[in-house]
Amino acid sequence: MSINLYDYAYNLEKALRQSDEYTTLEKWYGEVSADPAAQQLFDKFRNIQIELQQKQMMGQEITQREVEEAQKTVAVVQQHPKIAQLMQAEQRMNTTFMELNKIITKPLEELYGVPNAE
Repeated sequence: MSINLYDYAYNLEKALRQSDEYTTLEKWYGEVSADPAAQQLFDKFRNIQIELQQKQMMGQEITQREVEEAQKTVAVVQQHPKIAQLMQAEQRMNTTFMELNKIITKPLEELYGVPNAE
């Protein structure tokens, strides 16, 4: 019997969209988006994150000034109640993805074993 993994993946997508983690994330993203000051601050934070990740992936050095700017922005962002809630919701969603990834990759882990597990 052939199993269509894509059907299961689409069902998982649907379940994720209905999960408490996602609906909470969606709610707080809407709250931030509806607040122009919060949206502007959040966009600045995300742009800095993306820029630093791209530099890191390309093997470019991140300057001390960039690190300090990122730290200052994070400190300000964490003080904004709506953005703080959004970031907490993102973290819960990320934890869910990591746990699901462990489940999904379990057959490969069992087949190949865990590296350096002796």
